[in-house]
Amino acid sequence: MALMAQTFDICIRGAGIVGRTLALLLARERLKVALVPAPAPVSPAVADVRAYALNTASRQLLESLRSWPDAEHATAVRQMQVLGDQGGAVVFDADPQGVDALAWIVDVPALEARLAEAVRFQPQVEVVEAPVAAPLTVVCEGRASSTRAEFGASFQVTPYAQHAIATRVRCEHPHGQVARQWFLPGGILAFLPLDGAEGNSVAVVWSVPQEQVASLMALTPEDFSQALQTASQQALGTLTLCADRAAWPLQLAKADRWCGSAPAAGAAPRSWVLAGDAAHNVHPLAGQGLNLGLADVQALAEVLRTRDYWRSVADLRLLRRYERERKAALVAMGLATDGLQQLFARQEAPWQALRNWGMKGFERSGPLKDFVTRRAMGMR
Repeated sequence: MALMAQTFDICIRGAGIVGRTLALLLARERLKVALVPAPAPVSPAVADVRAYALNTASRQLLESLRSWPDAEHATAVRQMQVLGDQGGAVVFDADPQGVDALAWIVDVPALEARLAEAVRFQPQVEVVEAPVAAPLTVVCEGRASSTRAEFGASFQVTPYAQHAIATRVRCEHPHGQVARQWFLPGGILAFLPLDGAEGNSVAVVWSVPQEQVASLMALTPEDFSQALQTASQQALGTLTLCADRAAWPLQLAKADRWCGSAPAAGAAPRSWVLAGDAAHNVHPLAGQGLNLGLADVQALAEVLRTRDYWRSVADLRLLRRYERERKAALVAMGLATDGLQQLFARQEAPWQALRNWGMKGFERSGPLKDFVTRRAMGMR
């Protein structure tokens, strides 16, 4: 059948992890989906060094779609160590929670490949080169979405005076399935374990003041590795850079509207809705960005799945229900990540003493610490 003759229920703009996951969820409900990839980057291709911390809820979702990567590309985190700048520390362990892992560090290219393979074998999803007419358009294009503005949604951005630098390093010592994070006077450094339980490589996310980005990116691989060794207090011994470095500005952002009606002169009503980074951004210090995006599409798919038989997927009542649910879920995470970023950005002695006193108190808090741990894992 020619493309012009196709009839689609939903058009998804953006074929990243969030967009492909949504396409597979909707196809499971026998909805016909058009999936529009983002334009190819004009800059020379470099290896993707991103890795995401995914919680239990995200893993269960991706497993239900048969898209979870193998153990080599989804490293279980048995412990998380969060270290302050004056001896404050918080340690999260899987054993007290009765689970095998607190989270999994997932290699982005491996996850994207699994999702792309699943989409290829899903007859209800068709990858198209350009947006097509459909009752509902879902925008999953990421933080730089152009479609969001096209639909009249403003994006309220609060920039942080920080950039994230991401790369990968090989370590002298095995990571031991421990995720490590240092809150330092010069930024926030995270080491995320890679390559399975016995691996000795980590994904690095280093949030640094923007005035330091250019000099750090200009360092030789050897000098950059040495800077990481110093910042990490040589926790994993000698470090060797084994990938390119990527950097991007950090921000707290949220769209004012997550859904609405699109102009459709002489046609049936059409609607749009935002999901993932096109709807919201948070600081990466809690590792919850992709978990929030996957929770978005799971909630949207559930709202559409349970709709009354006579309601269209474009019904704004349904979409507003999704918007209310996800905005409420975002409030707590946004406040927590922003509050921590602001707290550790202050270098005055009273603030240093306060935050490290708070970390020590939280470490001894018992039920509160367990509650926060289970919420971060995506468990109620």
